[in-house]
Amino acid sequence: MILSNTATYVIRVLSLMATDQNKQYTADFLIERLNISDKYLRRLMTQLSKAGLIKSIRGRSGGYIFAKPIDTIFLIDIINAVEESDKYTGCILGFSHCSDDNPCVLHNQWGKIKEEIMEMLSTTSLKMIVENNHITRF
Repeated sequence: MILSNTATYVIRVLSLMATDQNKQYTADFLIERLNISDKYLRRLMTQLSKAGLIKSIRGRSGGYIFAKPIDTIFLIDIINAVEESDKYTGCILGFSHCSDDNPCVLHNQWGKIKEEIMEMLSTTSLKMIVENNHITRF
């Protein structure tokens, strides 16, 4: 798996919400639908809210809504809201000083793949995910 569990969960949460971007989603609905713990979901939603991707509505009829249009929210934005995307651009073997001048054994192969992954994360919006796929699993 290339993405961390945290990145995977936030993409699943926001992809589910993007299926009806104008709807307000309750924590209970997201917890049940995505089989995620209450504490973990709320921590993720707080991070997404601080990043300006969603808004949290408090109170008895509270929940979560998008803070901006889903065509302006890209996968890289979602990942950066909960973790550093630098982990996806570093050395695949974990070396801190891996470069063209001082490469690891997988440097050349990983460099090509890494560029493709970053391109995909930077150009894929939530709107594209919803429109281009018949989503049945989150």
